[in-house]
Amino acid sequence: MINTFCKAPLWECSPTLIAVAQGTQPAETVIKGAKLVNVNTREVQEGVDVAIACGRVAYVGDASHCIGEGTRVIDADGRYLAPGFLDGHIHVESSMMGASQYARAVVPHGTVGIYWDPHEVANVVGLDGVKVMVEDARRTPLKAMVTTPSCVPAVPGFEDTGSAIGPKDIAESMTWDFVVGLGEMMNFPGVLAAAEHPMGEIEATLRADACVTGHYSVPETDRGLNAYVSSGVRCDHESTRAEDVLAKVRLGQYAQLREGSAWRDLAHLAPAITAGDIDTRFMNLISDDTHPNTLVEYGHLDHILRRAVAEGIDPLVALQMVTINTATCFHMEHELGSIAPGKCADMVLMGSLTDFDVQMTMIDGEVVAEDGRALFEVDGAAYPDWILNTMHLGVQISPETFRIPAVDGEGNALSGDTARVRVMEAVSGRVSNVERHLDVPIVDGELVADAEGDVLKAFVFERHHETGTFGYGFTCGYGIHGALAQTVAHDAHNLLVIGDNDEDMAIAANALASCGGGAVAVRDGEVLGLVELPVAGLMSTKQLEEVASEVERLERAWEEMGCTMPSPFMTMGLTSLACLPDLRLTNRGLVDCLTFQFVPLVVEEA
Repeated sequence: MINTFCKAPLWECSPTLIAVAQGTQPAETVIKGAKLVNVNTREVQEGVDVAIACGRVAYVGDASHCIGEGTRVIDADGRYLAPGFLDGHIHVESSMMGASQYARAVVPHGTVGIYWDPHEVANVVGLDGVKVMVEDARRTPLKAMVTTPSCVPAVPGFEDTGSAIGPKDIAESMTWDFVVGLGEMMNFPGVLAAAEHPMGEIEATLRADACVTGHYSVPETDRGLNAYVSSGVRCDHESTRAEDVLAKVRLGQYAQLREGSAWRDLAHLAPAITAGDIDTRFMNLISDDTHPNTLVEYGHLDHILRRAVAEGIDPLVALQMVTINTATCFHMEHELGSIAPGKCADMVLMGSLTDFDVQMTMIDGEVVAEDGRALFEVDGAAYPDWILNTMHLGVQISPETFRIPAVDGEGNALSGDTARVRVMEAVSGRVSNVERHLDVPIVDGELVADAEGDVLKAFVFERHHETGTFGYGFTCGYGIHGALAQTVAHDAHNLLVIGDNDEDMAIAANALASCGGGAVAVRDGEVLGLVELPVAGLMSTKQLEEVASEVERLERAWEEMGCTMPSPFMTMGLTSLACLPDLRLTNRGLVDCLTFQFVPLVVEEA
C-alpha cells in the first residue's frame, strides 16, 4: 500500500536522505543525545542522534556530520526518543468533537496517527459525512487514516439507520487516498454464514490489499473464530478475556487490547502477556471510545501505556504495541511505527518510560506539540446544513408515549400485580450486558419501572426518516432516579431514553429533539446536565476545552442521580447495539444478540 500520509513519498526523498546520511548535505533537523527507544529490537540505545530531512529520518547514530549552518538542533538532553503513538482502532465521534478538535486533544499526548472507523457519522449521514470529517482532520498534522465503515447498519434487519453502505460503496472507497482498510466487521454472523453482503465488502478490501478490521464479540475461540479469521479479518478489538487474546494471536490475528473511557479491559487482558512468555508482535493497545474529559484529564495512548505498565506489561513491549505492531497490522511498517532511516519522522520525547510524560511531539519532522500544548490552531469547522439537522422524529413525545402496555407476546392482557420481563443489565466498565428475567409492577394495565429495585424503562425512537417507530423494554444497573437521554446510541444513533418516570423521560427526549441531539440528564422536572451535539447528533461545534467541561458536568449530574459507573454515558450508548451480547433494544424491538432474533418483552412461564 502506498502511504499518502507522509510529507512526501520515499522515492522523492531518497536522493536527499542518502546525501544527508553521508554528510554531503545538511539535515533540516537533528535531535541530539537521546535515549532511543528502538522498537525494532526492543531495546534502549544511549546517546543517539537522529537526522531528519524531507519529513523523514535520514540517519540514526552520531549525527555530527549531518549538521550544517541551517540545521535546527534539538537537544534531547538524555530524554527518551520513541516513535509517535498510533491508535489502531478509534471512533473520533465518541469524543463528541470534530476531528480537528480531537487532534488538538491527542497530539500533545504523543499520538501521531489514528486508524479511524467513522461508522458513527456514517450511520447517520453516510459516506458524505465521512468526507466532511476527513476534510476537518486535514486541517491538522494528525495522520487520520480511515477504515471505511463496514456495517451500516450494524446488523441488517434489526434497526433503522440514516444511511446504508454496501460492497460497491466499499470498493469505491478503497480508491480514496485517506482510506487504508475496512472498518470493524460487526456482522460476524453474516461472515460465518458467508453471506453475500459482508463477504462482498471483505472481497473489495482484500482486492485493494487493504486491512480488514474486526469485531468478534462472542466468547468463542474454536470453529467460529477460525472461520472468522480465515475470511481475511486481520485484527479484532473485542477481546474481554485473556484467553480471547491468546486464541486470536495464536491464529495470526492481531488482538487489540482496549482501554477507553468506559471499556476498562486491560486488567482482564494483560494476563495474556504477563502470565506467560509469548511473542507480543500480534498485539496492539487501542482506545476505541474516549470522552473529551478523559482526554483532557488523563491523556490518550500515553494514559493507556501507563495503564499497561501498571498491569505488569514491560514498557518497551507496551510501546511496541502502539507503534511498530500497529503499523505492521495495517501493512504500513515500511513507513510508520519506528525510528529508522527512510521512515516518516514521527517521534515523541519523554522523560520516563513509566510515566510516558510526553514533552514534545513531532510529525513529519515538524514539532507540533510541546509541554502538553498543541502548536497548531484550528478555527471552528464549517459544517453543511444537512449534517447539522438530523433530528427527524416522526412522533410527538409526551409522558403518555412512555406507557408500556401489560400484555404478553400475543397482545393478551396480563393479570396479577407483577409480570416477569426481560431486562438488560448494564455492566460497569464492560461492553457486554446480561439478560435478566425480573418482575416489574403492573399498575392500571401498564408495566412500570421499579425505581427502588433499579429497573428502569428504556425506549429507542427512530430519528432519521420520521417513521415514528420505537421499541421499548427495561434496563438495570444504573442506579439512577430520573431520566437520561442521548442520540449517541450505537450504532444507528437513534434517540435513546431511560428513566424511572414518564414525565422526566419526556422532558429529556424533547430537550434533545429541540437542540439537534446530544445527551441530557433530568430529575424531578429539572435539566441537571446537557451536552448539545448538533453535528449528526454526535458531535459539538465547540472547542475541546468547552466540550470537556460540559461532559464533566453531565457526568457529575449522573452521580447526583445515583450512578457510580465510569463514563456511564458510553455504557448507556451501547443499549441499542445489536451486535453485542446479550440483550439489546433497537427502534424495532428487543434483540437476543446470541441467537439474533427479536424476542418478546414478557417472559413466557415454563
